[in-house]
Amino acid sequence: MSELSVNHLLGIKYLNKQDIQLIFETADHFKEVINRPIKKVPSLRDITIANLFFENSTRTKLSFELAEKRLSADVINFSSAQSSVKKGETLIDTVNNILSMKVDMVVMRHPNPGAGVFLSKHVNASIINAGDGAHEHPTQALLDSYSIREKLGDVKGKKVVIVGDILHSRVALSNVFALQLQGAEVMVCGPKTLIPKYINKLGVKVETNLRKALNWCDVANMLRVQNERMEISYFPSTREYTQQFGVNKDLLDSLDKEITIMHPGPINRGVEITSDVADSKQSIILDQVQNGVAVRMAVIYLLASKIKQ
Repeated sequence: MSELSVNHLLGIKYLNKQDIQLIFETADHFKEVINRPIKKVPSLRDITIANLFFENSTRTKLSFELAEKRLSADVINFSSAQSSVKKGETLIDTVNNILSMKVDMVVMRHPNPGAGVFLSKHVNASIINAGDGAHEHPTQALLDSYSIREKLGDVKGKKVVIVGDILHSRVALSNVFALQLQGAEVMVCGPKTLIPKYINKLGVKVETNLRKALNWCDVANMLRVQNERMEISYFPSTREYTQQFGVNKDLLDSLDKEITIMHPGPINRGVEITSDVADSKQSIILDQVQNGVAVRMAVIYLLASKIKQ
């Protein structure tokens, strides 16, 4: 069997095309597993995984935990809110204390960009980045691409627009890397104030007119506005943002073609998309959630098989 070219999943930019293909083929197998009456496999009975979340998360944390339990791994959950981090303990000390309990793999979300890379150089465990600041969120990008592949047959040659708060989004950056690696064309769309200056260097199209962007694309990945990362106001009001960059059913129905709608969640219904769009047949948002478990199972399994060697 093929294996990943990396020992950690720190970001999409560290993967190659073959890695993504292997993850997707493995996820196909696990998707079949999680649709069986007995949804568990004994693959990782001898592996212990610590979930370290230094930042709030609901969906990603639940998805990873479910993936780990489906693989029969032993799971330790850590939340910084109830930990000695509040007393001033460093990241390395925190993780080393956890690793001394014989943990093989760490899934970590951290508010600081590069936290996973830093950790991978200082501890002897396989690291999976579950989001580092506004930098990368590799498993989200993988499950997004996997969902496009499932819906449209292939990612190559598809036109994908990422709409919304590109500036503060780790999902956007990881998606750009993953989609381009697989041969998709990528556009970003949003207020000029929420599109980072460096985006042109990534070979991405930029559009500030939502209708034009939607008429161009096959898939629209709608991002929420990340108010929690904003210290200043980037647009006049939520109402004005919704008028210019929100997708509703009338807008979708008026396009020249039928497009696929995605969202990494959590959705701010009525802001970036209305409920009738989120719940429509063009939306694959719930497929993304289901695929998230299969893709994370694949990543964990493939990295764990390298540990076992």
